[in-house]
Amino acid sequence: MAVISEVEEEVLEQQNPSSSSPPPAPQADPDEEALASVLAKKGPMPFLEAAIDLVRRQSDFFTDEAAVTKVVRAVTAAKEKVDAEERLKKRAADDAAKAEKRLKEAVQEAAEKTEAKDQKTEAAAAPKDEEKEGLRKPNSGNGMDLDNYSWTQTLQEVTVNIPVPQGTKSRFVTCEIKKTHLKVGLRGQPLIIDADLYQPVKAEDCFWSIEDGKFISVLLTKQNQMEWWKCVVKGDPEIDTQKVEPENSKLSDLDPETRQTVEKMMFDQRQKSMGLPTSDEMQKQEILKKFMVQHPEMDFSRAKIG
Repeated sequence: MAVISEVEEEVLEQQNPSSSSPPPAPQADPDEEALASVLAKKGPMPFLEAAIDLVRRQSDFFTDEAAVTKVVRAVTAAKEKVDAEERLKKRAADDAAKAEKRLKEAVQEAAEKTEAKDQKTEAAAAPKDEEKEGLRKPNSGNGMDLDNYSWTQTLQEVTVNIPVPQGTKSRFVTCEIKKTHLKVGLRGQPLIIDADLYQPVKAEDCFWSIEDGKFISVLLTKQNQMEWWKCVVKGDPEIDTQKVEPENSKLSDLDPETRQTVEKMMFDQRQKSMGLPTSDEMQKQEILKKFMVQHPEMDFSRAKIG
């Protein structure tokens, strides 16, 4: 019985082979393989070489000289087309780069013109602002030259020089110096100066004299000798005291304490004119910095110095 069963199974397997064994794999198309190998090539030259080689192996195309000539022409035309496209791309890129460069140059030129215009406007506005505020630049003596007199100053004194006719004698002069008022002129004529002083003076330490018979010289001793005067009498044009330039040689004549005070004041004036902190403000900043280092746990984000 076992032998008969085995024979029956063999007969069934021969009649239905698909039930016990897989079907044979389909054979690959050589044309498709050749085409796949051509498409797999990277770059124009490898692709062209693979395509020509495929045509050569799969046909007798290249045995015809006319056909070969056509292929050469076609390849040449294709290359010229590619070259032309590359030239167009390069020209377009160059044009874009030039346009961008011209745009940048135009923007820069416009910015430079605007900056120059702003600087010119600021420079033109500066003297107007000074004139509007009534401030003028001091003369070489830290005072001012006016139509009827001139004056100079140090921190301690103000000297007023009033021109008079040549040969004028002291008996023809009228001069009255009070703590807050000054009168100067010639007898029988309108007074040249008759107004309140800019700041009080030490009247007992003031005097006047005729110098070379050409002008009256009035020496006023300031009561506050730590301040620069803007004018001699109230109502006259004023100078910008931040532009006062004391002579160093005169500083050496001061006692150490006064000299230190004057130098500090000069430093503070220069700092203010440049928009920088004064010595007192710098000292406060330094103290605050040290305190911040000593107390890192505190919030100083809103701390202000002033």
